[in-house]
Amino acid sequence: MQIADRISRLGVEGAFAVLQQARALEAQGKHIVHLEIGEPDFPTPQHIVDAGIKALQDGWTHYGPTMGLPDLREAIAKRLVTTHGLDVSPGRIGVMPGAKPALFFAMMAVIEKGDEVVYPDPGFPIYASMIRFLEGVPKPIPLVESRGFSFDLDQLKDSITDKTRMLILNSPHNPTGGIIPADDIRAIADMVRGRNITVVSDEIYATIWFSEPPLSIASLDGMAEQTVIVDGFSKSHAMTGWRLGYGIYPEWMVDAVSKLMVNSNSCTASFTQMAGVAAIEGPQADADAMVTEFKRRRDHFCTILNTVKGFTCEVPPGAFYAFPNVRATGYDAKVLAERLLNEAGVACLSGTAFGQHGAGYLRFSLANSLENLTLAGQRIHTLLSL
Repeated sequence: MQIADRISRLGVEGAFAVLQQARALEAQGKHIVHLEIGEPDFPTPQHIVDAGIKALQDGWTHYGPTMGLPDLREAIAKRLVTTHGLDVSPGRIGVMPGAKPALFFAMMAVIEKGDEVVYPDPGFPIYASMIRFLEGVPKPIPLVESRGFSFDLDQLKDSITDKTRMLILNSPHNPTGGIIPADDIRAIADMVRGRNITVVSDEIYATIWFSEPPLSIASLDGMAEQTVIVDGFSKSHAMTGWRLGYGIYPEWMVDAVSKLMVNSNSCTASFTQMAGVAAIEGPQADADAMVTEFKRRRDHFCTILNTVKGFTCEVPPGAFYAFPNVRATGYDAKVLAERLLNEAGVACLSGTAFGQHGAGYLRFSLANSLENLTLAGQRIHTLLSL
């Protein structure tokens, strides 16, 4: 028996591998501070949980429409008017069991063998995995620390060729926490507007920002019909286990995505979609408080990291990660991450888990208490002082 060759082109997420290693150490009695997983450590707001329970009790337990319940698609469309200034038909919205399918289906609908896909590096590792799986050509463009982990626009422009069929943007960004400046977004739109290039704007962290809100390229003139917005509820409302995401697709892509949904998921669970309606239309106090707490943790932990010998850490304007430069420690970042886990009991990721241009960096998730972040900082200090 033999596995299809295409499976060898799929990658994995390093965070889950490190989590498994950390759990094994815990089973041996070692205390671990978990800063590896990009999952909010807050409970789903109670009014959303209540809506999910009510939906179950009211019988929302059967198949629903392939692209999502009308109530949720309409709620998302109304929200886009406020957040993006976009008047989008609910028919362009596809509700998925998580944001990954929304991303994957957009890529499957467009990318042919040999097509070039430009994407940020370091970046979410599933971008490169999907490109290779579809036999596209990955074109990673380094993010520049001195530019707040945004692109060098000249390098980005030079990377776009007649073979480029997709450009992936992620702002706020995983793993760096960077936000692409609004002027850069406008310049990027000018590079691709009117060309046979689909832009995928991964906006899963769009509500988690601390000063200036991110600008969506889809909101700029002429870009809505050239852009797929990928979003969901996992990060914004601490709903990772609910598996609820969505894509905003150009009209010309909707039928293709619908076919992919029919052939894979059939539909997204109806009761989770009713909880999604409550998340959008209900009170946002808990979600806002979560962002406020992430900012407090960011300020505290980045201050600690910047006192560690060999560490320099830009203060990220969004998401919930710290991405310090550790080259001056003299350690390879992957080796340092392994030592932090095995010797100091701090689980984090090497920047290379997010691509070759992540070399020399570590990613710490801020999804842990201020007390544990302080403890992690103390342990990092101790290890680097040895």
